[in-house]
Amino acid sequence: METSEKLPQDFGAFHRQQLGIGLWFKSGDPWIWLTATAVGACIVAVLGLLGLIAVKGLSHFWPSDVVTINYANDFGEFRIAGEIVQRESIGRNQYLEAGSNSTAIETDQVERWMIKSGNRRINAPDFRWVYKHEIVQQLKATDMLVFERSEWGNAYGTLVGIKEHGQSIEPDNPWIELQKRIDRVTDLRDEARRIQKGAINRINYKLEKLRLEKRKRELKGELDFTDIEIERDRLNAEYLVEEQRLRDIITQLERDEIEIRIADGRISTIALRNIIRAWLPNEMSFWQKLGHYFSSIWIFLSQESREANTEGGVFPALFGTVLMVLLMSVLVTPFGVIAALYLREYAKQGPFVQLIRIAVNNLAGVPSIVYGVFGLGFFIYLVGGSLDDLFFQAAQPAPTFGTPGLMWASLTLALLTVPVVIVSTEEGLTRIPSELREGSLALGATKAETMFKIILPMASPSILTGVILAIARAAGEVAPLMLVGVVKLAPTLPIDGNFPFLHLDRKFMHLGFHIYDLGFQSPNVDAARPLVFATAFLLVLIIVALNLTAITLRNRLEARYREALL
Repeated sequence: METSEKLPQDFGAFHRQQLGIGLWFKSGDPWIWLTATAVGACIVAVLGLLGLIAVKGLSHFWPSDVVTINYANDFGEFRIAGEIVQRESIGRNQYLEAGSNSTAIETDQVERWMIKSGNRRINAPDFRWVYKHEIVQQLKATDMLVFERSEWGNAYGTLVGIKEHGQSIEPDNPWIELQKRIDRVTDLRDEARRIQKGAINRINYKLEKLRLEKRKRELKGELDFTDIEIERDRLNAEYLVEEQRLRDIITQLERDEIEIRIADGRISTIALRNIIRAWLPNEMSFWQKLGHYFSSIWIFLSQESREANTEGGVFPALFGTVLMVLLMSVLVTPFGVIAALYLREYAKQGPFVQLIRIAVNNLAGVPSIVYGVFGLGFFIYLVGGSLDDLFFQAAQPAPTFGTPGLMWASLTLALLTVPVVIVSTEEGLTRIPSELREGSLALGATKAETMFKIILPMASPSILTGVILAIARAAGEVAPLMLVGVVKLAPTLPIDGNFPFLHLDRKFMHLGFHIYDLGFQSPNVDAARPLVFATAFLLVLIIVALNLTAITLRNRLEARYREALL
């Protein structure tokens, strides 16, 4: 009886519950929560990815302690010193495949450490694995030095002596004396760089201009080159003076040497001109390491790369990326806006215009490498070759614009991103009420005045939206740039002190290609790995900074014209 009495009540409650769930689904709340969850998951994934890249890349610049390790295995006893850059566990089978003794380990997992031991020139390799169970002794010597060199990577060892002109000196404080001499070498190296990139580069540029001027006159049949010869003699005399200054500096750079004892006891002699800086990591306090950390980041941002891009900085690639994106933005914006204005405001709407819109939308899905091939064939070989034939005959057969360069790379990426600007601008034009156009024309304004003073300013937020999307895509492109202007190492920047100051015909470096080169073409994978993450993080920061600038400007324009649109 109790069961039969409770059934109707339970059934009614169940029915009301099902009815409530159905109404809840019909209200749309589940889809709102589902969308919010998806957006939240995407944000977490993006932040997690950026965090991983930042940690992997920025940790490279922290001055880690240098550990001296004695270890023994089937091949003998060894002693190395270096930084522990990675710890991992491998399976027993993988350990045995390396040729180790099976009796040395009984567990299924073996822990091993990757040691950056440096001294690649006399004790290769500079990265090696050490198994934890093989370590006999581990210590941190307070007098262990790290030397960052211009070539052959880092050197690790204790200071034995300082030599001047081949003679040993005995200073009261070797460490302070070493720092003074490194500062002296740094000043001399900077002066030599200023002479090479300043006076000598300027003289060579003028000499090349004189050569081209002489060749141009020869093509015209002129035979009098007196003024050219006088100016060339003057420049050659000036060049000899600067060259002698450079030789004097190089001679001074050769003065000092140091001797260090590496972990295995051998003595290594290093010319001080090859040392960028030195530090005592095991004696540094937290604040000293923090200062060294920010100094390393500044070097990474402000200096040129070394050692096949595995050492030094990324300034040429950083500069080239920002300059190319800015030029691309200047080129793509007018093309995209004019095309959108014609399609929306001037063209007679019909099947042909609709076909053009379909073609524009399809262009946005074309693989980027196709644009690179088109840029190589059309811009470089056809347009650039024609420009060389018309205006740069004196330089031939060496191409001026008929070779990959900054201008062709910017034009290629402008062509790649112009569909995005066209679509975004058209969307903005459709949102502007027709009453505004009619009112402007009724008050006596011409169609051009209406377009430039009413329509375009109100559509500017949508135009900037298209530019933002174009920047986001263009800054990360690599495939087309490999064909139209990007190189592994550019000897000079596209901007310098020689007229016309901005040289659009020059090749340039790019952070995206720099990442590709480090990740897939580097001769030293272990040294390049952290720089891949650091460069990728820098590229993301640049894209974010450019986008935030455009978004801020767009929001201000939207606030300005919101009332008119409403």
